[in-house]
Amino acid sequence: MIEVKNLFKSYDGEFVLNDVSARFEQGKCNLIIGRSGSGKTVLLKSIAGLIEVDEGEIWYDDQKFSHLNTTSRQKIRKEMGVLFQGAALFDSLTVEENVLFPLDMFTGQQRKEKLDRANFCLERVKVTGSNDLFPAELSGGMKKRVAIARAITLNPRYLLCDEPNSGLDPETGIVIDNLISSLTEEFNMTTIVNSHDMNSVLEIGDNVIFIYKGCKCWEGSRKEILQTDNEALNNFVFATNMAKQIKN
Repeated sequence: MIEVKNLFKSYDGEFVLNDVSARFEQGKCNLIIGRSGSGKTVLLKSIAGLIEVDEGEIWYDDQKFSHLNTTSRQKIRKEMGVLFQGAALFDSLTVEENVLFPLDMFTGQQRKEKLDRANFCLERVKVTGSNDLFPAELSGGMKKRVAIARAITLNPRYLLCDEPNSGLDPETGIVIDNLISSLTEEFNMTTIVNSHDMNSVLEIGDNVIFIYKGCKCWEGSRKEILQTDNEALNNFVFATNMAKQIKN
């Protein structure tokens, strides 16, 4: 479980996060949605510790992450898998080397043990026979799969995903969504997905937080989102669907 309490963050005197509180449950896909500039990316980066908030608390289970020193935070980060927008694979490393990277960085395991774990993760995301390829040789969907494999190598308790479907066609995006959902359930992780993709919301949104102008404007499940009378959320859903229809 991850919980944020009364988060405030401002830049140049303007609030990007304004008294945001939310609870992200273990074993579920928790989605943060909102328009560009709404504050959802700042919220996710704050949860990951990449941005320091001005006020408020961030809890990882019973540990107050926002008030820990660097050494104590590092222990929690070892239990955190992160899927960056665009996959963020190391271009100069092969698929195998990319997935091995967290194991080399954070464990003292023997080489064979690391390779076994890397191959297990690649097999779990259905990427086999590509160990010696470089990212430039992979499709967008394959890059995301490899990035997910890298994110779960340390068997994390928490998985943070920033726009995992960015740059993917709708069909591939749904495959990635279902993969994240199945891994969340299989490993009982607390998963947070930052997204503006309504396909993702309706496919895997166990719990959905809508951020509007820096505030948490709505919270509910994927079933409830189409029945809400929240005007800002309805406008967001309508605009997102219209943009997709025009694009297609």
